[in-house]
Amino acid sequence: MHALKIQDVRKSFGPVQVLKGIDIEIDPGQFLILVGPSGCGKSTLLSMIAGLETVTSGNIVIGDRDVTHLSPKDRDIAMVFQSYALYPNMSIRKNISFGLEIRKVPKAEQEAIVGRVAKMLQIEHLLDRKPSQLSGGQRQRVAMGRALARDPSVFLFDEPLSNLDAKLRVEMRTEIKELHQRMGTTIVYVTHDQIEAMTLGDRIAVMKDGEVQQFGSPQEIYDGPVNLFVAGFMGSPSMNFILTEVVQGDQGLGLHLEGEAGAFVLPLGGRADALAPWLGKKLLLGIRPEQITYAGGEQSVGDKFRADCKVEIIEPTGPDTLVFIKLNGTKVVCRVHPSADARPGEKLSLAFDTSKAVFFDPQSERRID
Repeated sequence: MHALKIQDVRKSFGPVQVLKGIDIEIDPGQFLILVGPSGCGKSTLLSMIAGLETVTSGNIVIGDRDVTHLSPKDRDIAMVFQSYALYPNMSIRKNISFGLEIRKVPKAEQEAIVGRVAKMLQIEHLLDRKPSQLSGGQRQRVAMGRALARDPSVFLFDEPLSNLDAKLRVEMRTEIKELHQRMGTTIVYVTHDQIEAMTLGDRIAVMKDGEVQQFGSPQEIYDGPVNLFVAGFMGSPSMNFILTEVVQGDQGLGLHLEGEAGAFVLPLGGRADALAPWLGKKLLLGIRPEQITYAGGEQSVGDKFRADCKVEIIEPTGPDTLVFIKLNGTKVVCRVHPSADARPGEKLSLAFDTSKAVFFDPQSERRID
């Protein structure tokens, strides 16, 4: 296990700046997720950690070694690729042991390592097959096994599950998590899937346009996004954003909301003092679907406010139902229990919980509170 430090790392291709000063540090054994949309620079950063891309400026330190200008073979890293990158003419046994042969590891030790890794990944029965005889999930296990056989300082995963179907992706995600918990290895994992990011990572770096927008634990980023991009990117369904005005209501400061069932003022409660300077001004209310639920017999109390809203669309998902309403001309998704009698075109009593709501400046898109 080794710590990883990325210090003011920049990358330019000619006049185009792809990475604009990345600073990330994780402890030994932590699972780091680099997440963001296509073109944000996350795969380029991973390639630079691996030594497959040169660093324009800045430093990459693994453990106590500055590896910025070392070749990939001298960095003590192992990489699992999106495409598996298995040798088609070799058996699975040879695929796993090939790197060990190159490093002239004794034959008996090679066999012991292959046996240990195959048992760990439950692929002992596949060792004499060729890659073409394996399913996508089995090939991914072999690619992971080849990396594990190296016992490196840091594992690098480049969108390893993106080629798998949805069910298998969930299963492999669990396996990777269990593997990390058993071995305690340091992992850097690139994905564009925020569900993978939330479920796998100890630390998440949310990237956009070559910059880290926010770095923290999954819960910190989910509950306390620093800007509109992070708030909208993390979470499924994504956070609702409603342009509204801070007004003086019967219960103190609140937010003016208007739907097809009528207008109401959503009280700010304990958040009123922080938003007092915004009285009479427009801001963006950020509220997640699970913070708008079926009110049932609940009355407005504390940070929860009950209001009747007209249902536009319902999407049953099994464990819960997504209800779509419209507020201030914006489509808003709510998460309710399947027992809620939600029907399109009818009113439904909803409870708005503002205790974890976040607010953004419409101009700068930065978080206000």
